Amino acid sequence: MTSAPQLLTDPFLQLPTETSVRVVWFTEFAGQHTVTYGENFDKIVVATTTKLSRTREDQNSQVANQTEYQQPVKRDIWRHEAEVTGLTCGVRIPYRVTSVREDGESVSSDVFTLAPSPKPGTPLKILLTSDHQIKPMVAANLQKMVETVGRVDAVWFAGDLVNVSDRASEWFDDNRGGAFFPCLQGRANYKIDNTSYTGGQIIQHTPMFTCIGNHEIMGRARTESLNDEFDDTIPRTVAQKLYGESLKDNSFNTDTYEEIFTLPQSIEGGKTYYATSFGDVRLVVLYATNMWRFPNMDADAKGRYRERDADLKTSENWGYGQHIYEAIAKNSKQYNWLVQELNSPEFKQAKYKVVMLHHPPHSLGGNVVPAYTDPVQIIERDEDANIKAVRYEYPKNADYIIRDIIPLLEAAKVQFVFYGHSHLWNRFVSQSGMHFLETSNVGNSYGAHWGENKRKVPIGYQEDYAEVGDPNDLEPIIPSIAPLLGENGKPLPYIASNDITVFSIFDTGTGTISSYRFDIRKPNSQIVKFDEFKLK
Repeated sequence: MTSAPQLLTDPFLQLPTETSVRVVWFTEFAGQHTVTYGENFDKIVVATTTKLSRTREDQNSQVANQTEYQQPVKRDIWRHEAEVTGLTCGVRIPYRVTSVREDGESVSSDVFTLAPSPKPGTPLKILLTSDHQIKPMVAANLQKMVETVGRVDAVWFAGDLVNVSDRASEWFDDNRGGAFFPCLQGRANYKIDNTSYTGGQIIQHTPMFTCIGNHEIMGRARTESLNDEFDDTIPRTVAQKLYGESLKDNSFNTDTYEEIFTLPQSIEGGKTYYATSFGDVRLVVLYATNMWRFPNMDADAKGRYRERDADLKTSENWGYGQHIYEAIAKNSKQYNWLVQELNSPEFKQAKYKVVMLHHPPHSLGGNVVPAYTDPVQIIERDEDANIKAVRYEYPKNADYIIRDIIPLLEAAKVQFVFYGHSHLWNRFVSQSGMHFLETSNVGNSYGAHWGENKRKVPIGYQEDYAEVGDPNDLEPIIPSIAPLLGENGKPLPYIASNDITVFSIFDTGTGTISSYRFDIRKPNSQIVKFDEFKLK
Protein backbone atom coordinates (compact mmCIF):
# COMPACT_ATOMS: atom_id res chain seq x y z
CA MET A 1 0.00 0.00 0.00
CA THR A 2 1.11 3.55 -0.68
CA SER A 3 1.63 5.52 2.52
CA ALA A 4 -0.57 8.53 3.17
CA PRO A 5 0.70 11.84 1.76
CA GLN A 6 2.47 14.21 4.10
CA LEU A 7 3.31 17.89 4.13
CA LEU A 8 7.06 18.49 4.23
CA THR A 9 6.41 21.71 6.17
CA ASP A 10 3.51 23.50 7.74
CA PRO A 11 2.50 26.63 5.81
CA PHE A 12 4.35 29.85 6.60
CA LEU A 13 3.67 33.50 5.77
CA GLN A 14 5.58 35.75 3.41
CA LEU A 15 5.40 39.21 1.81
CA PRO A 16 2.44 40.83 3.59
CA THR A 17 0.81 43.91 2.06
CA GLU A 18 -2.01 46.12 3.35
CA THR A 19 -4.60 43.71 1.91
CA SER A 20 -2.81 40.39 1.30
CA VAL A 21 -0.22 37.86 2.41
CA ARG A 22 1.44 34.87 0.73
CA VAL A 23 1.07 31.34 2.13
CA VAL A 24 3.95 28.98 1.28
CA TRP A 25 4.54 25.28 2.01
CA PHE A 26 6.45 22.27 0.65
CA THR A 27 5.75 18.66 -0.30
CA GLU A 28 7.62 15.83 -2.00
CA PHE A 29 4.95 15.46 -4.70
CA ALA A 30 3.71 17.80 -7.43
CA GLY A 31 -0.06 17.34 -6.98
CA GLN A 32 -2.71 20.04 -6.54
CA HIS A 33 -2.65 22.51 -3.66
CA THR A 34 -5.06 25.04 -2.12
CA VAL A 35 -5.51 27.41 0.81
CA THR A 36 -8.94 27.70 2.41
CA TYR A 37 -9.54 30.63 4.74
CA GLY A 38 -12.14 32.81 6.43
CA GLU A 39 -14.29 32.27 9.53
CA ASN A 40 -16.21 29.45 7.83
CA PHE A 41 -13.36 28.40 5.51
CA ASP A 42 -15.63 29.47 2.67
CA LYS A 43 -12.86 31.06 0.61
CA ILE A 44 -10.34 29.13 -1.42
CA VAL A 45 -7.30 30.03 -3.51
CA VAL A 46 -5.25 27.69 -5.68
CA ALA A 47 -1.51 27.62 -5.13
CA THR A 48 1.18 27.95 -7.78
CA THR A 49 3.66 25.06 -7.65
CA THR A 50 7.34 25.15 -8.57
CA LYS A 51 10.13 22.62 -8.12
CA LEU A 52 13.32 23.51 -6.27
CA SER A 53 16.18 23.27 -8.76
CA ARG A 54 19.26 22.54 -6.63
CA THR A 55 18.14 20.66 -3.50
CA ARG A 56 20.16 17.49 -2.93
CA GLU A 57 21.37 15.05 -0.27
CA ASP A 58 24.84 13.57 0.10
CA GLN A 59 27.02 11.42 2.34
CA ASN A 60 26.88 14.07 5.06
CA SER A 61 23.08 14.32 5.09
CA GLN A 62 21.10 13.28 8.13
CA VAL A 63 17.81 12.40 6.46
CA ALA A 64 14.68 10.90 7.98
CA ASN A 65 15.02 7.60 6.13
CA GLN A 66 18.79 7.35 6.21
CA THR A 67 20.31 6.31 2.90
CA GLU A 68 23.99 5.79 2.27
CA TYR A 69 24.80 8.35 -0.41
CA GLN A 70 28.20 8.26 -2.04
CA GLN A 71 27.89 11.68 -3.68
CA PRO A 72 25.30 14.47 -4.05
CA VAL A 73 21.94 13.13 -5.29
CA LYS A 74 19.00 15.29 -6.41
CA ARG A 75 16.04 15.42 -4.05
CA ASP A 76 12.70 16.38 -5.59
CA ILE A 77 10.87 18.99 -3.54
CA TRP A 78 7.91 21.10 -4.64
CA ARG A 79 7.05 24.54 -3.32
CA HIS A 80 3.48 25.82 -3.21
CA GLU A 81 2.49 29.47 -2.87
CA ALA A 82 -0.94 31.10 -2.76
CA GLU A 83 -1.75 34.77 -2.30
CA VAL A 84 -4.60 35.38 0.13
CA THR A 85 -6.23 38.71 -0.77
CA GLY A 86 -9.04 40.96 0.43
CA LEU A 87 -7.68 41.19 3.96
CA THR A 88 -8.27 43.98 6.47
CA CYS A 89 -5.52 45.53 8.58
CA GLY A 90 -5.75 44.45 12.19
CA VAL A 91 -8.08 41.53 11.45
CA ARG A 92 -6.63 38.04 11.88
CA ILE A 93 -8.42 35.14 10.18
CA PRO A 94 -8.02 31.34 10.22
CA TYR A 95 -6.58 29.35 7.32
CA ARG A 96 -5.32 25.91 6.42
CA VAL A 97 -3.69 24.31 3.40
CA THR A 98 -4.58 21.10 1.57
CA SER A 99 -2.34 19.13 -0.78
CA VAL A 100 -3.76 16.43 -3.07
CA ARG A 101 -1.35 13.83 -4.40
CA GLU A 102 -1.53 12.52 -7.97
CA ASP A 103 -3.38 9.40 -6.78
CA GLY A 104 -6.14 11.53 -5.25
CA GLU A 105 -5.05 11.06 -1.62
CA SER A 106 -4.97 14.34 0.30
CA VAL A 107 -3.49 15.86 3.44
CA SER A 108 -4.40 19.10 5.24
CA SER A 109 -2.52 21.20 7.75
CA ASP A 110 -3.81 22.26 11.14
CA VAL A 111 -5.63 25.58 11.31
CA PHE A 112 -3.45 28.66 11.73
CA THR A 113 -4.12 32.41 11.44
CA LEU A 114 -2.97 35.12 9.08
CA ALA A 115 -3.21 38.89 8.76
CA PRO A 116 -2.00 41.55 6.35
CA SER A 117 0.77 44.04 7.04
CA PRO A 118 0.02 46.16 10.13
CA LYS A 119 -0.72 49.88 9.91
CA PRO A 120 1.66 52.47 11.36
CA GLY A 121 0.84 52.99 15.03
CA THR A 122 0.25 49.29 15.65
CA PRO A 123 2.39 48.02 18.56
CA LEU A 124 4.37 44.98 17.42
CA LYS A 125 6.71 42.40 18.90
CA ILE A 126 9.43 41.28 16.50
CA LEU A 127 11.78 38.34 17.07
CA LEU A 128 15.41 39.10 16.23
CA THR A 129 17.36 35.95 15.37
CA SER A 130 20.14 34.58 13.18
CA ASP A 131 22.67 31.79 12.63
CA HIS A 132 20.49 28.75 13.32
CA GLN A 133 22.56 26.38 11.14
CA ILE A 134 21.15 23.15 12.65
CA LYS A 135 22.88 24.08 15.92
CA PRO A 136 22.09 22.24 19.16
CA MET A 137 20.14 24.88 21.13
CA VAL A 138 17.95 26.37 18.38
CA ALA A 139 14.83 24.34 19.20
CA ALA A 140 15.17 25.21 22.90
CA ASN A 141 15.75 28.87 22.06
CA LEU A 142 12.58 29.20 19.98
CA GLN A 143 10.46 27.13 22.37
CA LYS A 144 11.45 29.32 25.30
CA MET A 145 10.84 32.45 23.25
CA VAL A 146 7.23 31.42 22.60
CA GLU A 147 6.72 30.41 26.24
CA THR A 148 8.05 33.81 27.36
CA VAL A 149 6.71 36.25 24.77
CA GLY A 150 3.81 34.44 23.13
CA ARG A 151 2.98 35.10 19.50
CA VAL A 152 5.26 37.61 17.78
CA ASP A 153 4.22 39.76 14.83
CA ALA A 154 7.29 39.23 12.63
CA VAL A 155 10.64 37.47 12.52
CA TRP A 156 13.79 39.24 11.37
CA PHE A 157 16.48 36.73 10.47
CA ALA A 158 20.00 38.15 9.98
CA GLY A 159 21.40 35.33 7.84
CA ASP A 160 22.91 31.83 8.11
CA LEU A 161 19.59 30.01 8.16
CA VAL A 162 21.09 26.55 7.58
CA ASN A 163 24.61 25.21 7.25
CA VAL A 164 24.75 24.06 3.60
CA SER A 165 22.00 25.71 1.60
CA ASP A 166 21.48 23.03 -1.06
CA ARG A 167 21.21 20.17 1.47
CA ALA A 168 17.44 19.69 1.62
CA SER A 169 17.30 17.86 4.94
CA GLU A 170 18.80 20.85 6.76
CA TRP A 171 15.75 22.86 5.79
CA PHE A 172 13.08 20.20 6.18
CA ASP A 173 13.75 16.93 8.01
CA ASP A 174 17.24 16.44 9.42
CA ASN A 175 16.86 13.34 11.58
CA ARG A 176 18.56 14.91 14.60
CA GLY A 177 15.31 16.82 15.01
CA GLY A 178 16.49 20.41 14.57
CA ALA A 179 15.96 21.33 10.91
CA PHE A 180 15.17 24.93 9.98
CA PHE A 181 11.42 24.76 9.37
CA PRO A 182 10.55 22.33 12.19
CA CYS A 183 12.28 24.61 14.73
CA LEU A 184 10.34 27.69 13.56
CA GLN A 185 7.07 25.74 13.33
CA GLY A 186 7.05 23.91 16.67
CA ARG A 187 7.64 20.52 15.03
CA ALA A 188 11.24 19.96 16.08
CA ASN A 189 12.37 17.13 18.31
CA TYR A 190 15.86 17.99 19.50
CA LYS A 191 17.07 16.32 22.68
CA ILE A 192 19.57 17.90 25.08
CA ASP A 193 20.46 15.96 28.23
CA ASN A 194 17.23 13.93 28.15
CA THR A 195 15.05 17.00 27.60
CA SER A 196 13.35 17.27 24.21
CA TYR A 197 12.62 20.66 22.67
CA THR A 198 10.06 21.29 19.93
CA GLY A 199 10.92 24.82 18.83
CA GLY A 200 8.00 27.24 18.49
CA GLN A 201 4.90 27.57 16.34
CA ILE A 202 5.90 30.95 14.93
CA ILE A 203 6.01 31.42 11.16
CA GLN A 204 2.66 29.73 10.52
CA HIS A 205 1.13 32.90 11.97
CA THR A 206 3.67 35.60 11.22
CA PRO A 207 5.84 36.75 8.29
CA MET A 208 9.60 36.34 8.26
CA PHE A 209 12.08 38.74 6.65
CA THR A 210 15.54 37.31 6.00
CA CYS A 211 18.91 38.40 4.69
CA ILE A 212 21.74 36.52 3.04
CA GLY A 213 24.58 35.22 5.17
CA ASN A 214 27.62 33.30 3.98
CA HIS A 215 25.81 29.98 4.57
CA GLU A 216 23.09 30.86 2.04
CA ILE A 217 25.72 30.72 -0.71
CA MET A 218 26.90 27.65 -2.66
CA GLY A 219 30.12 27.46 -4.65
CA ARG A 220 31.44 25.71 -7.74
CA ALA A 221 29.45 22.65 -8.83
CA ARG A 222 31.19 19.53 -7.51
CA THR A 223 30.44 15.82 -7.54
CA GLU A 224 32.31 14.92 -4.35
CA SER A 225 30.13 16.42 -1.59
CA LEU A 226 27.88 19.36 -0.81
CA ASN A 227 30.32 20.47 1.89
CA ASP A 228 33.07 20.71 -0.73
CA GLU A 229 30.76 22.67 -3.01
CA PHE A 230 29.84 25.08 -0.23
CA ASP A 231 33.52 25.63 0.61
CA ASP A 232 34.52 26.26 -3.01
CA THR A 233 33.29 29.73 -3.94
CA ILE A 234 35.52 32.03 -5.99
CA PRO A 235 35.05 35.63 -7.17
CA ARG A 236 33.05 36.08 -10.37
CA THR A 237 35.93 37.98 -11.96
CA VAL A 238 38.19 34.96 -11.46
CA ALA A 239 35.52 32.57 -12.78
CA GLN A 240 35.16 34.70 -15.89
CA LYS A 241 38.88 34.30 -16.63
CA LEU A 242 38.95 30.57 -15.82
CA TYR A 243 35.71 29.44 -17.44
CA GLY A 244 34.31 32.27 -19.56
CA GLU A 245 30.69 31.16 -19.08
CA SER A 246 28.32 29.38 -16.67
CA LEU A 247 29.43 31.87 -14.05
CA LYS A 248 26.86 30.81 -11.48
CA ASP A 249 27.94 27.15 -11.52
CA ASN A 250 31.60 28.13 -11.52
CA SER A 251 31.64 30.85 -8.87
CA PHE A 252 28.73 31.03 -6.40
CA ASN A 253 24.93 31.19 -6.23
CA THR A 254 22.03 31.83 -3.83
CA ASP A 255 19.46 29.88 -5.87
CA THR A 256 18.02 27.64 -3.15
CA TYR A 257 17.60 30.53 -0.71
CA GLU A 258 15.89 32.65 -3.36
CA GLU A 259 13.65 29.77 -4.48
CA ILE A 260 12.49 29.02 -0.92
CA PHE A 261 11.51 32.55 0.14
CA THR A 262 9.18 35.18 -1.28
CA LEU A 263 10.63 38.47 -0.07
CA PRO A 264 10.29 42.15 -0.87
CA GLN A 265 12.48 43.04 -3.83
CA SER A 266 14.47 45.97 -5.14
CA ILE A 267 14.87 46.61 -8.87
CA GLU A 268 18.65 46.55 -8.45
CA GLY A 269 19.13 43.62 -6.06
CA GLY A 270 16.00 41.50 -6.35
CA LYS A 271 15.55 39.49 -3.15
CA THR A 272 19.20 39.88 -2.17
CA TYR A 273 18.79 43.40 -0.78
CA TYR A 274 15.55 45.28 -0.26
CA ALA A 275 13.53 47.60 1.98
CA THR A 276 10.05 47.18 3.39
CA SER A 277 7.64 48.98 5.71
CA PHE A 278 6.01 47.03 8.53
CA GLY A 279 3.95 48.97 11.07
CA ASP A 280 6.10 51.79 12.41
CA VAL A 281 9.32 50.30 11.03
CA ARG A 282 11.20 50.82 7.79
CA LEU A 283 13.46 47.79 7.54
CA VAL A 284 16.43 48.02 5.17
CA VAL A 285 18.07 44.67 4.38
CA LEU A 286 21.60 44.60 2.94
CA TYR A 287 23.55 41.87 1.16
CA ALA A 288 26.78 42.13 3.14
CA THR A 289 28.64 38.87 3.55
CA ASN A 290 31.88 37.30 2.43
CA MET A 291 33.42 33.85 2.14
CA TRP A 292 34.37 32.53 5.58
CA ARG A 293 37.84 31.01 5.61
CA PHE A 294 40.01 29.60 8.40
CA PRO A 295 42.13 32.17 10.26
CA ASN A 296 45.06 29.84 10.91
CA MET A 297 48.34 30.15 9.03
CA ASP A 298 49.21 26.47 8.60
CA ALA A 299 50.83 25.30 5.36
CA ASP A 300 47.69 23.35 4.45
CA ALA A 301 45.28 26.21 5.22
CA LYS A 302 43.18 27.53 2.38
CA GLY A 303 42.64 30.49 4.63
CA ARG A 304 41.82 34.12 5.21
CA TYR A 305 45.43 35.16 4.93
CA ARG A 306 47.11 32.61 2.63
CA GLU A 307 46.75 29.84 0.06
CA ARG A 308 47.84 26.26 0.71
CA ASP A 309 51.41 25.41 -0.20
CA ALA A 310 50.14 22.45 -2.23
CA ASP A 311 48.01 24.78 -4.41
CA LEU A 312 50.62 27.39 -5.30
CA LYS A 313 51.11 26.05 -8.84
CA THR A 314 47.38 25.47 -9.51
CA SER A 315 45.55 28.78 -9.26
CA GLU A 316 42.20 27.18 -10.10
CA ASN A 317 42.35 25.65 -6.60
CA TRP A 318 42.96 28.95 -4.84
CA GLY A 319 40.35 30.27 -2.42
CA TYR A 320 41.07 33.98 -2.96
CA GLY A 321 40.72 34.79 0.72
CA GLN A 322 37.54 36.13 2.27
CA HIS A 323 36.21 37.53 -0.97
CA ILE A 324 33.03 39.62 -0.90
CA TYR A 325 29.96 38.30 -2.73
CA GLU A 326 28.10 41.53 -3.51
CA ALA A 327 29.78 44.91 -3.80
CA ILE A 328 28.69 47.46 -1.22
CA ALA A 329 31.52 50.01 -1.44
CA LYS A 330 30.85 53.61 -2.39
CA ASN A 331 29.45 53.97 -5.95
CA SER A 332 28.59 50.27 -6.21
CA LYS A 333 25.09 49.36 -7.36
CA GLN A 334 24.02 48.36 -3.84
CA TYR A 335 25.52 51.51 -2.30
CA ASN A 336 23.71 53.75 -4.79
CA TRP A 337 20.45 51.89 -4.12
CA LEU A 338 20.95 52.43 -0.38
CA VAL A 339 21.50 56.15 -0.88
CA GLN A 340 18.23 56.31 -2.82
CA GLU A 341 16.38 54.29 -0.17
CA LEU A 342 17.64 56.45 2.70
CA ASN A 343 16.26 59.49 0.86
CA SER A 344 12.87 57.93 0.13
CA PRO A 345 9.66 59.23 1.77
CA GLU A 346 8.95 55.74 3.15
CA PHE A 347 12.25 55.73 4.99
CA LYS A 348 12.21 59.35 6.16
CA GLN A 349 8.65 59.16 7.49
CA ALA A 350 9.14 55.91 9.43
CA LYS A 351 9.16 56.13 13.22
CA TYR A 352 11.85 53.45 13.45
CA LYS A 353 14.63 53.20 10.89
CA VAL A 354 16.36 49.83 11.08
CA VAL A 355 19.10 48.16 9.00
CA MET A 356 19.67 44.39 8.97
CA LEU A 357 22.75 42.71 7.52
CA HIS A 358 24.77 39.59 8.24
CA HIS A 359 28.33 40.86 8.64
CA PRO A 360 29.08 42.70 11.91
CA PRO A 361 30.16 46.35 11.86
CA HIS A 362 31.11 46.05 15.56
CA SER A 363 31.77 42.84 17.47
CA LEU A 364 33.85 40.97 20.01
CA GLY A 365 33.55 37.88 17.81
CA GLY A 366 36.13 36.32 15.54
CA ASN A 367 34.41 37.15 12.27
CA VAL A 368 34.72 40.95 12.47
CA VAL A 369 38.45 40.58 11.70
CA PRO A 370 39.87 41.19 9.13
CA ALA A 371 38.31 44.34 7.68
CA TYR A 372 35.29 43.92 5.37
CA THR A 373 37.12 44.75 2.17
CA ASP A 374 38.32 43.05 -0.99
CA PRO A 375 41.40 40.94 -0.21
CA VAL A 376 44.64 42.37 -1.57
CA GLN A 377 46.54 39.46 -3.10
CA ILE A 378 50.31 39.44 -2.63
CA ILE A 379 52.34 36.86 -4.57
CA GLU A 380 55.89 36.23 -3.43
CA ARG A 381 58.33 34.68 -5.93
CA ASP A 382 61.85 33.30 -5.78
CA GLU A 383 64.71 34.39 -8.06
CA ASP A 384 63.44 32.01 -10.77
CA ALA A 385 59.98 33.60 -10.68
CA ASN A 386 58.41 30.52 -9.05
CA ILE A 387 55.60 31.28 -6.62
CA LYS A 388 56.72 30.62 -3.06
CA ALA A 389 53.73 32.18 -1.22
CA VAL A 390 50.30 33.70 -1.90
CA ARG A 391 48.87 35.76 0.91
CA TYR A 392 46.07 38.26 1.47
CA GLU A 393 45.94 41.59 3.25
CA TYR A 394 42.79 43.48 4.29
CA PRO A 395 43.49 47.22 4.73
CA LYS A 396 41.58 48.41 7.77
CA ASN A 397 41.07 51.88 6.30
CA ALA A 398 39.23 50.27 3.36
CA ASP A 399 36.53 48.52 5.45
CA TYR A 400 33.49 49.17 3.25
CA ILE A 401 30.93 48.86 6.05
CA ILE A 402 32.77 51.19 8.43
CA ARG A 403 34.14 53.60 5.81
CA ASP A 404 31.21 53.83 3.40
CA ILE A 405 27.98 52.45 4.89
CA ILE A 406 27.96 53.53 8.53
CA PRO A 407 28.39 57.26 7.70
CA LEU A 408 25.35 56.99 5.41
CA LEU A 409 23.30 55.39 8.17
CA GLU A 410 24.41 57.96 10.73
CA ALA A 411 23.48 60.82 8.42
CA ALA A 412 20.08 59.23 7.74
CA LYS A 413 19.42 58.90 11.50
CA VAL A 414 19.13 55.13 11.53
CA GLN A 415 18.44 54.17 15.14
CA PHE A 416 19.25 50.48 15.07
CA VAL A 417 21.59 48.13 13.16
CA PHE A 418 21.01 44.39 13.65
CA TYR A 419 23.33 41.58 12.51
CA GLY A 420 24.79 38.14 13.27
CA HIS A 421 27.68 35.95 12.08
CA SER A 422 29.84 35.52 15.23
CA HIS A 423 27.43 33.37 17.31
CA LEU A 424 27.37 35.58 20.38
CA TRP A 425 25.43 38.42 22.02
CA ASN A 426 26.98 41.85 22.32
CA ARG A 427 25.88 45.39 21.67
CA PHE A 428 27.36 48.82 21.05
CA VAL A 429 26.26 52.44 20.76
CA SER A 430 27.92 55.02 18.50
CA GLN A 431 28.65 58.58 19.56
CA SER A 432 25.50 59.79 17.83
CA GLY A 433 23.36 57.22 19.65
CA MET A 434 22.94 54.61 16.89
CA HIS A 435 22.53 51.15 18.42
CA PHE A 436 24.26 48.00 17.18
CA LEU A 437 23.10 44.55 18.28
CA GLU A 438 24.57 41.16 17.45
CA THR A 439 22.24 38.54 18.91
CA SER A 440 23.34 35.33 17.24
CA ASN A 441 24.10 33.11 20.25
CA VAL A 442 21.13 30.91 19.32
CA GLY A 443 22.61 27.44 19.02
CA ASN A 444 26.29 27.53 19.86
CA SER A 445 29.13 30.01 20.27
CA TYR A 446 32.73 30.30 19.17
CA GLY A 447 33.61 32.68 21.98
CA ALA A 448 34.22 36.39 22.52
CA HIS A 449 37.66 37.91 22.05
CA TRP A 450 37.91 39.82 25.28
CA GLY A 451 40.53 39.84 27.98
CA GLU A 452 43.02 37.04 27.39
CA ASN A 453 41.03 35.26 24.64
CA LYS A 454 42.86 36.44 21.52
CA ARG A 455 41.86 36.03 17.89
CA LYS A 456 44.09 34.09 15.50
CA VAL A 457 45.69 36.83 13.44
CA PRO A 458 48.86 36.85 11.33
CA ILE A 459 52.05 38.29 12.72
CA GLY A 460 54.45 40.14 10.45
CA TYR A 461 51.84 41.27 7.93
CA GLN A 462 51.49 44.87 6.78
CA GLU A 463 48.18 45.35 8.58
CA ASP A 464 47.72 45.37 12.34
CA TYR A 465 44.89 42.91 12.95
CA ALA A 466 43.03 43.29 16.27
CA GLU A 467 43.52 40.36 18.65
CA VAL A 468 40.88 41.43 21.18
CA GLY A 469 37.93 43.81 21.46
CA ASP A 470 36.02 45.56 18.69
CA PRO A 471 38.50 46.45 15.93
CA ASN A 472 36.32 49.39 14.95
CA ASP A 473 36.80 51.25 18.21
CA LEU A 474 33.52 51.00 20.10
CA GLU A 475 33.36 49.75 23.66
CA PRO A 476 30.83 46.96 24.26
CA ILE A 477 27.87 47.81 26.49
CA ILE A 478 27.42 45.93 29.77
CA PRO A 479 23.89 44.39 29.82
CA SER A 480 21.60 46.79 31.62
CA ILE A 481 19.68 44.36 33.87
CA ALA A 482 21.43 41.08 34.70
CA PRO A 483 24.84 40.62 33.08
CA LEU A 484 26.73 37.39 33.47
CA LEU A 485 29.80 37.64 35.68
CA GLY A 486 33.33 36.66 34.69
CA GLU A 487 35.71 34.59 36.80
CA ASN A 488 36.85 37.81 38.46
CA GLY A 489 33.29 38.60 39.53
CA LYS A 490 32.99 41.54 37.15
CA PRO A 491 30.06 41.85 34.70
CA LEU A 492 30.71 40.65 31.14
CA PRO A 493 29.71 42.78 28.12
CA TYR A 494 28.73 39.69 26.11
CA ILE A 495 27.22 36.21 26.20
CA ALA A 496 29.25 33.61 24.33
CA SER A 497 28.25 30.26 25.75
CA ASN A 498 27.48 26.73 24.61
CA ASP A 499 25.14 26.26 27.58
CA ILE A 500 23.21 29.54 27.52
CA THR A 501 21.06 30.55 24.56
CA VAL A 502 19.80 34.07 23.87
CA PHE A 503 16.87 35.65 22.03
CA SER A 504 15.91 39.30 21.55
CA ILE A 505 12.56 41.04 21.03
CA PHE A 506 11.88 44.46 19.50
CA ASP A 507 8.70 45.97 20.98
CA THR A 508 7.69 48.79 18.63
CA GLY A 509 4.97 49.98 21.01
CA THR A 510 7.57 51.09 23.56
CA GLY A 511 10.61 51.28 21.27
CA THR A 512 12.50 48.85 23.49
CA ILE A 513 14.73 45.93 22.53
CA SER A 514 14.90 43.27 25.23
CA SER A 515 17.25 40.30 25.38
CA TYR A 516 16.60 37.09 27.31
CA ARG A 517 18.74 34.09 28.21
CA PHE A 518 18.03 30.46 29.05
CA ASP A 519 20.47 27.99 30.61
CA ILE A 520 19.89 24.56 29.07
CA ARG A 521 21.77 22.92 31.96
CA LYS A 522 18.78 23.88 34.12
CA PRO A 523 15.76 22.92 31.96
CA ASN A 524 13.26 23.96 34.65
CA SER A 525 14.89 27.33 35.32
CA GLN A 526 13.31 30.68 34.62
CA ILE A 527 14.05 32.74 31.53
CA VAL A 528 16.14 35.77 32.51
CA LYS A 529 15.68 39.16 30.88
CA PHE A 530 19.26 40.43 31.07
CA ASP A 531 19.33 43.54 28.86
CA GLU A 532 17.02 46.23 27.58
CA PHE A 533 17.55 49.48 25.72
CA LYS A 534 15.27 52.01 24.09
CA LEU A 535 15.44 53.59 20.65
CA LYS A 536 15.07 57.34 20.35
